[in-house]
Amino acid sequence: MEGFEYHVRRAHPALRPYLGDLVGYAYYGEPAELHRGLPSRYLTIVISLDEPLGIAWPDSPVEKFQTVVSGLHSTAVRIGDSPNLAGIQLALTPEGSRALLGLPSGELATTILDVDTLLGIPAQEVGERLRATPSWQDRFDIVERLLLEAWRDEPIGEPRAELGWAWRRLCETAGGVGVQELASEVGWSRRHLTEQFRVEYGLAPKVAARVLRFEQAVGRLKARPQTRLADLAADLGYSDQAHLTREWHAIAGCSPRQWIVEELPFVQDDVRTEVAESGV
Repeated sequence: MEGFEYHVRRAHPALRPYLGDLVGYAYYGEPAELHRGLPSRYLTIVISLDEPLGIAWPDSPVEKFQTVVSGLHSTAVRIGDSPNLAGIQLALTPEGSRALLGLPSGELATTILDVDTLLGIPAQEVGERLRATPSWQDRFDIVERLLLEAWRDEPIGEPRAELGWAWRRLCETAGGVGVQELASEVGWSRRHLTEQFRVEYGLAPKVAARVLRFEQAVGRLKARPQTRLADLAADLGYSDQAHLTREWHAIAGCSPRQWIVEELPFVQDDVRTEVAESGV
């Protein structure tokens, strides 16, 4: 791979409860043979700006997608085996799934879908409009306008307040609150909370907690790749470094150090551009 860049814009204020950063990426030369799509608190939409994107679950064949939506998941997906060089990636919150896609995130969990219709118009048309626009800032403007037009003032069937509370508590503590404690806080049994939480979000609360703690570890290593793993494990509540490493193997399919060596240089050495916020 000869080079890599990505462009980031914080979402429009009206969209921030539903959307994380908008990210544009582009490779110069050949893309990396393998990139791991790591689990996080977000659902993901990727719009390719050229060739279809290759994605596969572990031990499964690669499928090609021009525009794809992926639900919450607890293991990394493999991205590669494709000449795709550029695209735009959107990170949706579970609330965003209801407000912008019109369905609960649980219906998309551990699923990767080729999108025929995106935000009320043909996905192919969205891609063509973006490909015809050379500026990343203008591309982000187009996407934000579509999102604002698709935004539902009254999301389809909002989740029960107890589930929203449990999700927020897990996110605020990076998975640091136990399931029994969550159940006590909302006044439900542990079993009932687990069943209802899985229906709404697609993951059991204990699994979601693992993903959120892993997400925090990923963020720490991106910011400081030289962090001692023993210190990271202690700070994030893992029993020891071996526990942290086992979790990385289970979730990412590799050790933390292998991930740093194979993938983090492309993040650290890229051409990163923070695009000014839209005036939409």
